[in-house]
Amino acid sequence: MSKTTSPRRGGIFGQLYVQVLCAIGLGIIIGHCWPATGVALQPLGDWFIQLVRLLLVPLVFGTIVAGLARMRSLREAGRIGVKALIYFEAVSTLALLIGLVVVNVLKPGAGMNVDPRTLDPHPASAYAAGAGAAADTGRLLAHNLMLQVIVAALAAGILLSRFRERVRPALMVFEAALEALFVVVHLVMRLAPLGALGGVAFTVGKYGLGSLAALGHLLLALYLTCLLFVFGVLGAVARVCRFSLWKLLRYLREEIAIVFATVSTEAVLPRLIEKMENLGCAESVVGLVLPAGYTFNPDGTAIYLTMASVFVAQATNTPLTIGDQLFVLAVLLLTSKGSAGVAGAGFVALAATLSTLDKIPVAGLVLLLGVDRFLNEARAVTNLIGNAVATMAVATWEKSLDRKRAAEVLDGRGAPEA
Repeated sequence: MSKTTSPRRGGIFGQLYVQVLCAIGLGIIIGHCWPATGVALQPLGDWFIQLVRLLLVPLVFGTIVAGLARMRSLREAGRIGVKALIYFEAVSTLALLIGLVVVNVLKPGAGMNVDPRTLDPHPASAYAAGAGAAADTGRLLAHNLMLQVIVAALAAGILLSRFRERVRPALMVFEAALEALFVVVHLVMRLAPLGALGGVAFTVGKYGLGSLAALGHLLLALYLTCLLFVFGVLGAVARVCRFSLWKLLRYLREEIAIVFATVSTEAVLPRLIEKMENLGCAESVVGLVLPAGYTFNPDGTAIYLTMASVFVAQATNTPLTIGDQLFVLAVLLLTSKGSAGVAGAGFVALAATLSTLDKIPVAGLVLLLGVDRFLNEARAVTNLIGNAVATMAVATWEKSLDRKRAAEVLDGRGAPEA
């Protein structure tokens, strides 16, 4: 299905990613110089994310249904789904292991010597409850809205594919409506700089740049680990699948900037679907892999959860054996699922994980409150990149990637970006 593309306008400042970067800089200045004003701008970021979320259900549903309806057979859909799930589980498990190794090597919490009995757990509980309400984290795991949408779309798509000839006129109308929805997405994304301004101004205004120094070791460790994962693990996947990770990151620079500012990968899912199809990935692959990846492929969140769990143990001098840490990892394999696209849900998943364990004090989560928003930025961007690479990988293995088209777009020689 062809998507409407918009030409570049207004030179460099007409490009969305430049506008978002300028908004991030302005947000930092406002939050630092006028903290109260920065905090008051939070609704700009929240409203932008909520506006995008209104489009997510019909967009994800429509993309999956249209992709399935055009598949040659249901066996093809099953094959794509199995390959995607195997990839998701393997890569997210590897992310958990890398986070576990790095946090044990760097030991960011060692030497803090915090007595958990002196910590007040109520601020952490309130923060987790607030993040859960704001992010609608009732969607996690069995109640995950995205998962419900995927299941409903799979059922509708399978039904349409079985009666393809009979419902062809209705399918044409359906696809026309989906294209119209993408036009609305383009209009909404023009508001991304306002969302970025509100999100960054609030973060700096509420927590201050000084909060970075308080737990700088953990921040540095997480960001370094995410970089190691992206350029090491995902870079290796890109080399195996014969595409340039660096060029892909450049192609997705607008989405990366928006996610960094809003700490929500949901905010760019509509554009990501469009841009991956524009890149040459088959619609059937994009429609299945990307929405499923938001639930089952939380690479950045997996890294954060292992590092944060062991950090709390180190900071409170809680001894963990190798067996204890492997048990934590096993629990995280379950609790990490479903939180990839939701701002703040990683903290909720962490609270849920520690609550199931006897070893690590849940009250230790209060140590993360000042920097959780900054940690969120790294894990959200890593989640975004991980799902884009997953889509390219599955498209490659399915021989559903137009390599000529991909090379032209990544080299900047193709049609205007979506």
